[in-house]
Amino acid sequence: MASKLLASASSTLRKSLTTKPTPHHLLRRLSSSSSAAAVATDPAPADSYEDANGITMKGVRISGRPLYLDMQATSPVDPRVLDAMLPYYVSRYGNPHSRTHLYGWESENAVETARSQIAAIIKASPKEIVFTSGATESNNISVKGVMHFYKDKKRHVITTQTEHKCVLDSCRHLQQEGFDVTYLPVGTDGIIDLHALRSSIRPDTGLVSVMAVNNEIGVIQPMEEIGSICKEFNVPFHTDAAQALGKIPIDVEKWNVSLMSLSGHKIYGPKGVGALYMRRRPRIRVEPQMNGGGQERGIRSGTVPTPLVVGFGAACEVAMREMEYDEKRIRALQERLLNGVRERLDGVVVNGSEERRYAGNLNLSFAYVEGESLLMGLKEVAVSSGSACTSASLEPSYVLRALGVDEDMAHTSIRFGIGRFTTAAEIDRAVELTVERVEKLREMSPLYEMVKEGINIKDIQWAQH
Repeated sequence: MASKLLASASSTLRKSLTTKPTPHHLLRRLSSSSSAAAVATDPAPADSYEDANGITMKGVRISGRPLYLDMQATSPVDPRVLDAMLPYYVSRYGNPHSRTHLYGWESENAVETARSQIAAIIKASPKEIVFTSGATESNNISVKGVMHFYKDKKRHVITTQTEHKCVLDSCRHLQQEGFDVTYLPVGTDGIIDLHALRSSIRPDTGLVSVMAVNNEIGVIQPMEEIGSICKEFNVPFHTDAAQALGKIPIDVEKWNVSLMSLSGHKIYGPKGVGALYMRRRPRIRVEPQMNGGGQERGIRSGTVPTPLVVGFGAACEVAMREMEYDEKRIRALQERLLNGVRERLDGVVVNGSEERRYAGNLNLSFAYVEGESLLMGLKEVAVSSGSACTSASLEPSYVLRALGVDEDMAHTSIRFGIGRFTTAAEIDRAVELTVERVEKLREMSPLYEMVKEGINIKDIQWAQH
């Protein structure tokens, strides 16, 4: 049954591609096919159901599928990417490490083609690309692998307070092993101080790790300047570029990075696959974090998942062609969203630099609103309060706190993620729903009433009972 559905979806997709509709229309059509297949094959969880009146899941009832504005958490697979992947699930399913027959050879060729596609988008050599399960694994290999390999001479790591949690946790793991870690602060705009970086470098510094585009607030760090400082002191430079790949131009030579972590599902590719760029000249060495058959030059053992890798490569190739167009379109949608909210609401703050940021990530805080109530009230818009890896916590975002954002404002932050398939109609609807919810919550807020009356809340001395 499943194979027939897959073949039908593949056939529909190929017919769609021959008529060359826009990618957005193609995505909508594919989503419908996927939904039908899911209904046919997967029983619904006991706590969720769909009827003529809407969808109920986890105790929440909504009128239909919400608008998706959480592109930093994950992106939908581009239909062109899925089309490239399908043959490696149903007919060309060989193990790319099988060297004795056609199935293995064609899978190996597909893997190497994908390696070249990924290398091209960051201006690297295919020989410098190692496939992993995602950016988290790439970050672990980079941070722990480098320091373990050079542990006899290098005992110090420099990173920032706003890194992804997997980098911060890897650094804390190293601290437990006796390494020193410097966590650089950032300014109110989310950008690091280059002078602080320079002064933090020591003779035993083994690695500097700075995220290129922040996953929560979208700010872009001065990568070329950081790379120049690292080159001056001959310190390896690692960057988590999962949120940068395919969205801003990347040049590993200009940035002078030694290691770069990449992810497939942030760039309209499949989940479960990533890559690690490792510079060959001057060569960077790491200690493998996984033992096995010695695949990927012994750095990451395990069978390379051909369909996922093919999808990752195809996503990079599409992004190379459409990056400039996507950037202009997404920037226009971001301005439409921000202007639409600001025209109707006061007390709206953009978190992070408004100049040095990726346009598809808009992190806003709404004053005088209880954050969890706002998020729960926006049931018709799929947004988040921060990183998908930490948004389950009720604590305010550590990234926003590092920027110096007050705790009450940090609690009211919403991250709007705009992407390739987002429409102007969806943005307008998101503006309408957000404004409506904020206004409703402020009507119930005594603090907002006091502000409207001209009272400075910060001057009030609250009595304790």
